[in-house]
Amino acid sequence: MRFGPDPTHTIAHLSDPHLLADGKRLGGVVEVAEHLRRTVQQLERTGRAVDAMVFTGDLTDLGEPDAYRELRKIVLPSADRLECEVIWVMGNHDERGPYSQHLFDGPDTDDPQDRVYDLQGLRVIALDSTVTGYHHGGLDEEQLRWLADELATPAEHGTLLAMHHPPIPSVVDLMNLLGLDNRDAFADVIAGSDVRGVLAGHFHYSCHGTFAGVPVSVAAASCYSLDAGAPNRSLVGVDGRQGFDLVDIYPDSLLHTQIPLGSPPVVSGFDDAVADALAALPAHERREAFSSKSSTWTPPAY
Repeated sequence: MRFGPDPTHTIAHLSDPHLLADGKRLGGVVEVAEHLRRTVQQLERTGRAVDAMVFTGDLTDLGEPDAYRELRKIVLPSADRLECEVIWVMGNHDERGPYSQHLFDGPDTDDPQDRVYDLQGLRVIALDSTVTGYHHGGLDEEQLRWLADELATPAEHGTLLAMHHPPIPSVVDLMNLLGLDNRDAFADVIAGSDVRGVLAGHFHYSCHGTFAGVPVSVAAASCYSLDAGAPNRSLVGVDGRQGFDLVDIYPDSLLHTQIPLGSPPVVSGFDDAVADALAALPAHERREAFSSKSSTWTPPAY
């Protein structure tokens, strides 16, 4: 049994793999393909059932066809084992033509790659916030009209927007030069709609904020991280602190849990045997056994 409520949906929010063709290292240093493999393996190790894996952009570093094929080779077997959908989102390092061709078997196009997904009543809208030839982001008038039309009909469990460029500022100040344009027009579209949250990437570190009254969650990158605690005005990339988020959707709330990569030393904890023993107790005894500071209950094997 679970001791807390069950979510209606769970999303794995991953971002910024920056894959290169032929297994190349990013900058000649970062093992981006291996880091992505570790990320999806760690997701599987959680044992959590997920409805979708949502990748919020910069799937590749140069938009190379072989990099998109490698991305699918790493991710899709994991998605099959998890029996979940995969939702790709464009990032500024991606290229629309190869993205369309090699992830969706679509045409070679420069049209925005906006798509709508229905996860058993939870709507996820993938927004292409890229600006051709630039690293900053934006949503043009046609995209915003399209989005407004989609949001005109509420979804049963509400809507999540998945996009690369977060509609919030960055504490790494140089990243604000590469932020999202047209925020006021974007806010006008989503304010008062059924949008429950925005999932984003781009910053290469985890952070949270609000925009137009909507929670915004930025996932850590799977490739490398920006040090948000570096000296002011510095932009410092480090090969560490990678991770992903689990997003649990409840009728009245969203819960974002960051899962960092790696296995640090275990210093304390309880295993399934303890949880099973607590579950076997009546509800009032369970609270007294585990919460009371004067409890004399002894977990099994401890």
